[in-house]
Amino acid sequence: MQLQDVWFVLIAVLWIGYFFLEGFDFGIGVLTKLLARDRTEKRVLINTIGPVWDGNEVWLLTAGGATFAAFPEWYATLFSGFYLPLLIILVCLIVRGVAFEYRHKLPEDKWQTNWEHAIFWTSLIPAFLWGVAFANIVRGVKIDQHKEYVGTFLDLLNGYAILGGLVTLALFTFHGAVFASLKTVGDIRDRSRSLATRLGVVTAVLALVFLTWTQVSRGDGKSLIAMAVAAVALLAALGFNLAGREGWSFALSGVTIASAVAMLFLTLFPNVMPSSLNDAWSLTVDNASSTPYTLKIMTWLAVVATPVVVLYQGWTYWVFRKRIGTQHIVDAH
Repeated sequence: MQLQDVWFVLIAVLWIGYFFLEGFDFGIGVLTKLLARDRTEKRVLINTIGPVWDGNEVWLLTAGGATFAAFPEWYATLFSGFYLPLLIILVCLIVRGVAFEYRHKLPEDKWQTNWEHAIFWTSLIPAFLWGVAFANIVRGVKIDQHKEYVGTFLDLLNGYAILGGLVTLALFTFHGAVFASLKTVGDIRDRSRSLATRLGVVTAVLALVFLTWTQVSRGDGKSLIAMAVAAVALLAALGFNLAGREGWSFALSGVTIASAVAMLFLTLFPNVMPSSLNDAWSLTVDNASSTPYTLKIMTWLAVVATPVVVLYQGWTYWVFRKRIGTQHIVDAH
């Protein structure tokens, strides 16, 4: 296996880690409107991710940095062609982080309500747009012979991409509902499990259509296996959720996300961005990569740094592993 192939796999792993962790972050943000009945319950939901949400975003920064260093042509074409949706995602992530920190700074109802609206929308919009972006990457976009995107923003809003956005939004919200049931106690835990069941059914229908469409259009034997794992894991997550086994349900919803993302990358390889104009103009792991020397240095850095980051983040989750409920929320300021 060449270093280009290794880094393609590593970038896929980074995106899997990001969607697994940030997925339930986004889901919790959406659930502040769908699940919480009052401000206290919103605070419970937000507090479940309070210690970890910013650490989860490290995976996105690492994935973007790795793409820039390992596949500069991919990075340049992706960020220039998808400039508007990626800018919207970036603004949402900035506002979302500010909302988490500023929501409780003043006691006025209007102040807190506005920041709670911001948390909801800046969780929902990226959850949808990430699906749109990755669906377009898999489907292929208008790339010319100069490796430049020559399409428009409206070209990205095709039926396949919109379905992909709905799948990620539904899947992340389901993932968040299962996480909420895992991290809470009392009535909010019971309602999280009930909502997760309904969300899981919707997610299963949308994901089946999207993944089948992907498999028929671009898939092979390996991607079919990943699709089957995703389907079985999602159904198992639903079953464990109904049985009240939140830990298993959360792990399996994570397997669903990991398998679905793996399937998308398997359908891509050896391309990194297929051209819908001419297959010969597609960006591949070979024509979009950095020099072997650059990839060699990056590999050694990854070998040293990655275990440290994973261990530290795992320790954070262990420290904040206990459940919380409305009884743990102190009264106002």
